[in-house]
Amino acid sequence: MISKRLALISLLVLCGCGAPLLIRHPLANSTFPIASAVEVRGDVAPVYLSGQVPPNVDPTPGKDRPSVYGTDTRAHTEGTLRSIERTLNDVGLAMSDVIKMQVFLIGDPAKRGKMAFAGFMEGYTQFFGTAAQPNLPSRSVFQVVSLANAAWFVEIEVVAIRHP
Repeated sequence: MISKRLALISLLVLCGCGAPLLIRHPLANSTFPIASAVEVRGDVAPVYLSGQVPPNVDPTPGKDRPSVYGTDTRAHTEGTLRSIERTLNDVGLAMSDVIKMQVFLIGDPAKRGKMAFAGFMEGYTQFFGTAAQPNLPSRSVFQVVSLANAAWFVEIEVVAIRHP
């Protein structure tokens, strides 16, 4: 509760207004690194990023091999989140501005077709809920049959907020 109050006070100071523009509501009685809700108030602009996928990390031909994008779901997630971070930076935003995330995972062949949620979380927690970047988005994770390229293990969409 104290950290929530400090976050609200810091928002009031930063925006110089009587009410905070952005309130991140933590999950009750949990340390899981997502917000239960994110409330947006006042004069802010949402920025919707299209789905991002892992970048090609292997220059050899054959974009239909998962290893071209990383070795596993964790590597695919980290690459995808780095791409999101670059896109946000290109438009003057940062990962700390992300308020909503939707994640699409395919079934990992190494896990008998089940999504590798633990691998996703290992990559995700490199970017969210850290000492350097504690702001948590609201988030949903879905297992899907496939993505546009069957070699991708992950696609992520985010919504960020631009402050005045």
